[in-house]
Amino acid sequence: MPPADASANAGAVPTADCEDTLDLRLSDELIALFREERADVDAVRPWAGGTAPPASGHPEADDLLDRVADWGPTATPVGVFHLVPVRIERDLPLVSRWMNDPAVAAFWELSGPQSVTEDHLLAQLAGDGRSVPCLGVLEGRPMSYWEIYRADIDPLARNYPARPHDTGIHLLIGGVADRGRGLGSALLRAVADLVLDKRSACARVIAEPDLRNVPSIAAFLSAGFGFSAEVDLPAKRVALMSRDRSLRHLL
Repeated sequence: MPPADASANAGAVPTADCEDTLDLRLSDELIALFREERADVDAVRPWAGGTAPPASGHPEADDLLDRVADWGPTATPVGVFHLVPVRIERDLPLVSRWMNDPAVAAFWELSGPQSVTEDHLLAQLAGDGRSVPCLGVLEGRPMSYWEIYRADIDPLARNYPARPHDTGIHLLIGGVADRGRGLGSALLRAVADLVLDKRSACARVIAEPDLRNVPSIAAFLSAGFGFSAEVDLPAKRVALMSRDRSLRHLL
């Protein structure tokens, strides 16, 4: 099972994902990091703003999750957002860079050479479609990594009273410049609602952030998820959270 939305707010990401804009002088190191991230974004830009082809190695018939590749863009308070299934040859350098950010690595544990991230992605892309790795593209720009998965047939289901078609989400905000801007909560709410809109059989969206990741938990709460229980998984203790279809317009 992949790590749980380890960095909905990697680093400073939402303490409820809110963020103040400060007039600060950036260090030379931070400026260099932004430039590196910009180069990676440019490398995957050919598909930005267009229709993404199916993810390489991913089953063409994505029936277990009702074809995430066809869900299309959705309007959010922070701009038009699109879940684009990962393609290894296009997206690996960018996702690997994000995984090597210390704030992300602390929870996802996928730092190291690109082969570490590649193995993680390939395991999902070569599977039966129960987990779909995606880039989150905001206003034509890749800025986050998501995993949409069937929680009811994931090992997680052994640890809570799963219901048929429960759908889980993992998230990390990739770029340093995108953290603490209030994006996490807005996008979590939008994606949860997108899942409920596109998957009529799904009655609730599940999340299981690490209990140590207080900003991530706060982001899910702000996005309309309710706290259900603390759950012990093999490698960590998590907060089981859910956004129910019946309550989506109240929270």
